[in-house]
Amino acid sequence: MTKYFHFRKTPLLFSALLLSVLIGAGGVQAQMDHSSHIVGSSSAKVGGTCQSVGLECANAATPVFTLDGKLLLAWTANGVVSVAQSSDLGKTFSPAVKIAEHGKSLDTGSDARSQIVVDKQGGIFLAYAFFKDSNWNAQINTSRSSDGGNTFSAPTTLVQDGSSQRFPSVLIMPDDKIFISWIDKRLVAAAKQGGEKRLGGSIAYSFSQDGGKSFQAERIANESSCECCRIGSSLDPQGNPVVAYRAIFPGGIRDQASQVISIAGSGPIRKVADDDWKTDACPHHGPSIAVSGSGKFHVAWYTQGSKRSGVFYANSTNQGIAYSKPMRVGAEGANVSRPYLMSLGRQVWLVWKEFDGKKSSVYMKESSNDGDTWTTPKILSSTTGYSDHPLLMPKGSEVFLSWLTRDDGYQLINIGSKQ
Repeated sequence: MTKYFHFRKTPLLFSALLLSVLIGAGGVQAQMDHSSHIVGSSSAKVGGTCQSVGLECANAATPVFTLDGKLLLAWTANGVVSVAQSSDLGKTFSPAVKIAEHGKSLDTGSDARSQIVVDKQGGIFLAYAFFKDSNWNAQINTSRSSDGGNTFSAPTTLVQDGSSQRFPSVLIMPDDKIFISWIDKRLVAAAKQGGEKRLGGSIAYSFSQDGGKSFQAERIANESSCECCRIGSSLDPQGNPVVAYRAIFPGGIRDQASQVISIAGSGPIRKVADDDWKTDACPHHGPSIAVSGSGKFHVAWYTQGSKRSGVFYANSTNQGIAYSKPMRVGAEGANVSRPYLMSLGRQVWLVWKEFDGKKSSVYMKESSNDGDTWTTPKILSSTTGYSDHPLLMPKGSEVFLSWLTRDDGYQLINIGSKQ
């Protein structure tokens, strides 16, 4: 059942259980198309620590293409949220625009990242989270730009609530509405006030019809979810958001779920796979979802369940009512993490990271028939230093891998196109 709450304009809270997991490293430049020049100080490292707020010291970077083909990159580095533009596919960037500075309170957990989207009018919307207190209660702030990313509005809180909100996930819908979902802790806070203990968080969401200036009353799609795992989101052929996340099922089972959400409300909660992962800890390792042109759901996720362990992929032809048998991603026994999916038409791309003890590599395989069969995995890039998760994004009919690495720079790699 969808639960409704009133949206207000004040800080959000969200208590998070932090657990370190599989952050991994990034890539030696093998078959690289583009690698960025550094954005920021030329003397970033002091005493072996990367201390600038430029891209060379970033822990996470999120890309988006504008309609005219310009690349916008939002990143977090040393407590600062920044955005820069590139007109040459990430080879060079304009001077960064500082959106906000929160110091050590900025949420830079392994599944946390700034979100940035662009509508058909060129309006830019950005969301990020920071911790409000020492108990890991968080607030989601939003900022907007109407001049192509040259300037941004002062960050403002997404909702007014006395609990905690974290891990925003943002989509632009075909009619330019903004959809945002996040992990919300208000039900946990209410239970605590009543003397009850409640684990996890909830999946909350809202819509904006004015480019993010205001949002409708937020709603709860699922009252019981993991409290510190990112939410995967995609649009179905009807333009409705579809989310995938780690839900908490009866008995403390933390398995993946998918849900279709519309303006009218949230649909049924569908379990992606019966992994039987019973844990009170938080993996900091959320799923990825892509919905193809046929409406097929493609989901990839990490689990340490009693029935399967590792990274897996499955798909559904009936809006998540039933999913295919999970397929292992990467070699069994390999250190596999951070899967990410994207689809154009009936083509599907899947990337992930593998760590061999010395370097981390991004692997890719693709399907031209909606996930029925897949190509042999190949390495796109490797690195021996720190790296962010691999991300995929479209530019017209082309598909790009976006990968932030500490030692080898920001990498934007053309990996294919819609046939």
